[in-house]
Amino acid sequence: MVETQDAERIERIAREVVDASIKVHKALGPGLLESVYVRVLARELEHRGFGVHREYPVGVVWEGEDLGVGYRVDLLVDELVVMEIKSAEGNPKAYAKQALTYLRLLKLPLAFVLNFSHALMKDGIERVANNYFGGK
Repeated sequence: MVETQDAERIERIAREVVDASIKVHKALGPGLLESVYVRVLARELEHRGFGVHREYPVGVVWEGEDLGVGYRVDLLVDELVVMEIKSAEGNPKAYAKQALTYLRLLKLPLAFVLNFSHALMKDGIERVANNYFGGK
């Protein structure tokens, strides 16, 4: 379970992620490549004072042995919140499962799947929790 101080920090990051995503979507609209949204969102969150890692490696450890980098997270904010960026129609449940897997591998509490293909960004935001405040 997340400590209260960390929980407050995570919720602050969550609010800023949603706000930044809406701002970027309003300015750029849907239909660009995912890589464009990743770069712009990273820059926006950095300007808001957050530490942002792009293409953060996610290793797989099995029975104490690191099997190497298996995946990469689009954005990792303040080493607490995962962001997976999408810009295509697809299976939202699969995207959420992918984000949850990243959370489990990284032992982190919260992720967002942000799909910029929607006409309204609010329809493309999915919050994914990993045993976080009784979340899903």
